[in-house]
Amino acid sequence: MHRSTRDIRLAEALVETADTLVDGFEAAHYLPRVADHCVRLLAARAAGFMLIDDDGTVSLTASDAHREVALDLLRAQRGGGPCLDSYSSGRPVPPVSIGAARAAARWPEFTQRALAHDIAGTFAVPLRRQERLLGALNVFVATLPGEAAPDDGTQLRLAQVIADCAALGLQNHAAYAQCRTLAGQLQRALSSRVRIEQAKGMLAERWNTPADHAFVALRQYARRHQLPLDRVAQAVIDRVADDAELRREAGGGDGEGRA
Repeated sequence: MHRSTRDIRLAEALVETADTLVDGFEAAHYLPRVADHCVRLLAARAAGFMLIDDDGTVSLTASDAHREVALDLLRAQRGGGPCLDSYSSGRPVPPVSIGAARAAARWPEFTQRALAHDIAGTFAVPLRRQERLLGALNVFVATLPGEAAPDDGTQLRLAQVIADCAALGLQNHAAYAQCRTLAGQLQRALSSRVRIEQAKGMLAERWNTPADHAFVALRQYARRHQLPLDRVAQAVIDRVADDAELRREAGGGDGEGRA
């Protein structure tokens, strides 16, 4: 690939990889696109991610290009392989000849499957964000880097740049989703408080009674009927609550504090 063309494609890949602060984000759709960028930029046959959760749960995601080949090679690493080596060490696994690895009895199950798929070589880089390891990116090639031209390590560094950007994208979305969840919880709590205050004020005005007594009525009614206080408040606002029963609760309340 011409250098300027690859530079443009790399920039496009990094922009798309970083674009995770959106609703509806799914890693199952995001990571295959990142893996496809690796295939195009690194002239690979296939690529895939092995994600490992904090509890040790493993999930596999592959490029759309030769997806079944990539998934088969990722599954074959249960007993060892470039992904697990990269993840366990936190360091890249430089380009390895599958034939040489097979002869040295390195990763027996993986190398057997790789040869069956006509994969000549592989390399892997850790998927990490600062000190936290999320998994590894594995690239599968039909021709080893350096066979057509001297290997200056560019392929491995490009793969690491993409993996680092993907890890950042995943972590950013996790933080974004957490913030969205917290914001939603706070908004619901605030809305609930506003409804309760509104209902309390309506009852206090209607009955010509202190707001504390109105709140006691709301709370006692909610307890007796095992209903959320916010739901009772909304019924008062909508004027569908039983006003007579609410007033009886006010009279029999325990007089505890306000909302």
